Amino acid sequence: MLLEDGTGPAGLLQGRTALVYGAGGPIGGAVAAAFAAAGADVFLAGRTESRLQKVARDIREAGGRAETAVVDALDENQVNAFVDRTAKKTKRIDISFNLISYGDVQRPLMEISAEDFSQPVSVATRTHFLTTRAAARHMIRQRSGVVLMFGGSGPRTLAGLGGFKIALDAVEGQRRQWALELGQNGIRVVTLVTGGIVETIPWQAEGREEIVEEITRTAHLNRTATLADVGNVAVFIASDRAGAITDATVNISCGAIVDY
Repeated sequence: MLLEDGTGPAGLLQGRTALVYGAGGPIGGAVAAAFAAAGADVFLAGRTESRLQKVARDIREAGGRAETAVVDALDENQVNAFVDRTAKKTKRIDISFNLISYGDVQRPLMEISAEDFSQPVSVATRTHFLTTRAAARHMIRQRSGVVLMFGGSGPRTLAGLGGFKIALDAVEGQRRQWALELGQNGIRVVTLVTGGIVETIPWQAEGREEIVEEITRTAHLNRTATLADVGNVAVFIASDRAGAITDATVNISCGAIVDY
């Protein structure tokens, strides 16, 4: 239902064009659905067409608008072509959210290879650079836009994460750099951090019970962040109602991650 000013929950992103990379995954799919429910035209990018089509089908059945494209978010030419093609069709790029996985191996540093250590760092920094730059070219011309990143960082870590936490640190450094350089053009850059979403952990995953217990134990609200939480917050941050928020990490971890 729209509010009197026409910008209620169902219309916060009305008329906006949103790009979602990794849209075939659970988090990307949830965010894409939330964007569409808020009125955005959503363009889903990923490497597995069948997963993208399922997300798009669910969005359309709910009354939203979604299109799909098979895109390797590590390939510069594919990313640029996807963004330029979308901009040509919609005349604008308003939101870019990169949610691809980093292919990390989470083991103690003394137990992994140099390749396994560097993999998530290389993937994370390259993909966010490519997708942000491609969207920014169009956002600069229209002097507006929102780039969202996911994962967050902070001064604390856990043992056995391999290069994953270091990759998140690197992405946060990139977020700060992009926010500074793009801010003068009215472009906001924000990171969402959750501390872990139980719904995304496969039932057959080794140590799943221990992981869920740890995520739940550290939360302050007697619950953990959900996919719905991520979608709802992403919609708000991407909307004009969060127009003063940039170069920031938005903490939706239910208190599991303490800000310093």
